[in-house]
Amino acid sequence: MKNTFGSAVTLTIFGESHGPEIGAVLDGLAPGMEVSGDSIRKQLDKRRPAGAISTARREADEFHIASGVFEGRTTGTPLTIIIPNADVHSRDYASLRHTPRPGHADYTAQVKYRGFQDYRGGGHFSGRITAALCAAGGILLPALEKKGILIGSHIAALGGGEPLLRDQAFSGDEALLTEQLRSLDCKDFPALDPEAEKAMRERILEMRDLHDSCGGILEGCIAGLPAGTGEPWFDTVEGVLSHALFGIPAVKGVDFGGAFDLAGLPGSEYNDGFCLSDSGEVRTSTNHNGGVNGGIANGMPILFRVMVKPTPSVFLPQATVDLEKGTGATLSLSGRHDPAVIHRAAAAVNCAAALAAADLLTVRYGADYLGE
Repeated sequence: MKNTFGSAVTLTIFGESHGPEIGAVLDGLAPGMEVSGDSIRKQLDKRRPAGAISTARREADEFHIASGVFEGRTTGTPLTIIIPNADVHSRDYASLRHTPRPGHADYTAQVKYRGFQDYRGGGHFSGRITAALCAAGGILLPALEKKGILIGSHIAALGGGEPLLRDQAFSGDEALLTEQLRSLDCKDFPALDPEAEKAMRERILEMRDLHDSCGGILEGCIAGLPAGTGEPWFDTVEGVLSHALFGIPAVKGVDFGGAFDLAGLPGSEYNDGFCLSDSGEVRTSTNHNGGVNGGIANGMPILFRVMVKPTPSVFLPQATVDLEKGTGATLSLSGRHDPAVIHRAAAAVNCAAALAAADLLTVRYGADYLGE
């Protein structure tokens, strides 16, 4: 299960950054789910680099479905999506075989795979592989939306300097939150406030010009997840969702609700009081617990935050070692790299959340739930 996530709905990803192709195998899907090439393309496009704020590597992300779909619907058997790699510059990495890049998986891959790994572009550890995750999300997100479940994320804060640049937060009003999630689905940059987007784009360009990089915090939401979804202890909503999110290479932290920011509150203020909505549904007056009690969804929006680290590939000199010579070394990178990946990572976060939600729901309601 090293490259597979899920209990009932599973995703296996495969391929390397500079290999011939990457891909995904989704298994456990309900038969009869609609599969739209446009929906898959939409998620791939959200992840793809665009403009000066991203890497110069330009993959078309053409894809084909090799199995599991017949006449536009899932068959219920394993669904395989294959995405060719085309725009590769493997020569950029020839000098890095024995000098691991700080912040990358080069050294740990060397230790684990004893030098047999494909080191070019990070190989199997590359953010390029998140394209396979996003292709799978292009199937799961529309299926969840048909069940009244919306998923989205935005850049809550961008680093690279002081102060942090901040976007407006998700609304505590569920109707306004729905509008925010739908608006994000139409954007090519994940920010709610146009002025925040402008400032963030400028910050990323500044980091590019400094030959450096920046990271930040994404705020994510799963709205409409039915109360009762999730299991206590080891398959909690938080545990399953975090498991999926930490599969994204740049993610270094996940929290739910207010989490660390609210750690100083007394319990009387941290607790979310229960109330009834106008329609008689049980709701909470606040959402400090991020829509989860005892590991189980309580019907409120699942609110979480994801820390995305600065892109480790920077063009400034960095200390490393030469594994072949057994000496210290200084590394100066060349090639094509992102000054920030957070705006592209939002798509991967949405798709990872969709995968976790699909798995949790299938465990709760059965294999046919998303196909009904």
